[in-house]
Amino acid sequence: MTKSEKVDFIVNTLESLYPEVPVPLDHTDPYTLLVAVLLSAQCTDVRVNKITPYLFAQADNPFDMMKLSVEEIKEIIRPCGLSPMKSKGIAGLSKILVKEYNGKVPQDMEALEALPAVGHKTASVVMSQAFGVPSFPVDTHIHRLIYRWGLSTGKNVVQTEKDCKRLFGKELWNKLHLQIIFFGREYCPARGHNPHECPICSQVGRAAVFKDFDLKAPNK
Repeated sequence: MTKSEKVDFIVNTLESLYPEVPVPLDHTDPYTLLVAVLLSAQCTDVRVNKITPYLFAQADNPFDMMKLSVEEIKEIIRPCGLSPMKSKGIAGLSKILVKEYNGKVPQDMEALEALPAVGHKTASVVMSQAFGVPSFPVDTHIHRLIYRWGLSTGKNVVQTEKDCKRLFGKELWNKLHLQIIFFGREYCPARGHNPHECPICSQVGRAAVFKDFDLKAPNK
């Protein structure tokens, strides 16, 4: 199977399995999505969705968030892990949004990445899911699967993102990255994965390296 045939097979398989894909993180606007994505670092979406209702009941916009102290934010988000860093990030970015953007989340990748605790992946998710701008955020699921499917070297997420953007049509990016995440959780986990039973790996995967890679793959 050529790489082009692999890509077509993967796209068609994912579309048949996940014709509709909801955004995994509960949110109501770009700001609540930004905060939720920030909280999801090294934390499951399920846990984030349990915590954000408590946080957003106190402050679901940067103006109200500024009224909370870093300590107050930290106590609410503690179950998400990394609460000292995340609470400072949420407080800091909220102040910047109020001061520089009139409380609005900027629809600009560079401006988003300049916010405290906001990295490239978080900015890409917001651009994709909040503003509909074609982006291809690469998380651990996507990084792992794209390598397993022989579409990237898997050296780092930066290279994986470049390879995904080169191989898949731009019009597919926003939906496809979510489809891959859902597929990874349901069919292609980091541990205990059987490539021979996987709907995609059984057809396009590089089974010879599964075992070695799985020993190193992050488990989210």
